[in-house]
Amino acid sequence: MLRFRLAPDNVKFGFMRFRRVSYPFSAILSVVSVVLFLTVGLNFGIDFSGGTLFEVRAKQGQADLTGLRALGDKLGLGDVEVQAFGGGVDATMRVRLQPGGDAAQQAVVEKVRAVIVNDYEVRRVEVVGPRVSGELVQSGTLGVVLSIIAVLTYLWFRYEWPLAVAAVIATMHDLLLTVGFFAVTQLEFNLTSIAAILTIVGLSLNETVVVLDRIREIMRKYKKAPMTEIIDLSINAVLSRTIMTSTTTLIALLALVFFGGHVIRSFSLAMMWGVIVAMYSSIFICSPVLIYLNPRMSEGEAEAAPAPKGGKSKASAKPAV
Repeated sequence: MLRFRLAPDNVKFGFMRFRRVSYPFSAILSVVSVVLFLTVGLNFGIDFSGGTLFEVRAKQGQADLTGLRALGDKLGLGDVEVQAFGGGVDATMRVRLQPGGDAAQQAVVEKVRAVIVNDYEVRRVEVVGPRVSGELVQSGTLGVVLSIIAVLTYLWFRYEWPLAVAAVIATMHDLLLTVGFFAVTQLEFNLTSIAAILTIVGLSLNETVVVLDRIREIMRKYKKAPMTEIIDLSINAVLSRTIMTSTTTLIALLALVFFGGHVIRSFSLAMMWGVIVAMYSSIFICSPVLIYLNPRMSEGEAEAAPAPKGGKSKASAKPAV
């Protein structure tokens, strides 16, 4: 019986030769992410910034974005952020937090409804006050920090210190690039985005553990083999599984992007980015760290050690850099 495989069983691709490119590339992306986060910032949604969110649908034709934006000046509400979706028939309006507490926010809802009721169907309204938004920011931040601490603690106790350090670096790399993704795309950062970040931590951990477990297994089998060959052999061994898992996850997320609606769009796009970054980091960020941190592998041992079955010959073995 034929089995469908995205990668052949006997693949012998040398991933570690790209580490001299992947590290500078990831370093540049990480710096850009930090700079954009500090300068541009994130596009905080109603959950975190407070205010009133309207989801409306035009009763006839397309939504008039210019007219909806002009409501801010007409009603004295300040700038109104308007975004179309659903083929231009639907739109979201975000009105900034108004002074006067909850009564002022409810007054905004009544004013906007009275003006647009003839042309638009109001499908959803969310009102978040300053106290609630502040509590959500604190709770969301605390949840992310505690989850990261728990993951890092798990990694530290699961592996020997070189493997634990490599896993920690890969996890932090994925988180940093995900924050940069939100800063670049200016997708709305809300509670579903927090859920996406926490899920990406799990995806990153899953991919990293699969690769590190195989590396540790082969290290014990070939105790004097060059580290670069051990890592390449390990990654090639799990390559079919990694590609299949990532591909099926991306297909499901594509369905959410196109058919899931505007509410979970930022979550779906962030998850797609997280799947790609997690697969990349487990191969090109986490694994090469072991070449530099493994104390038993010196250049002299690497040159003299026999290569694992299916790897390079002794004559072709290159010292780890």
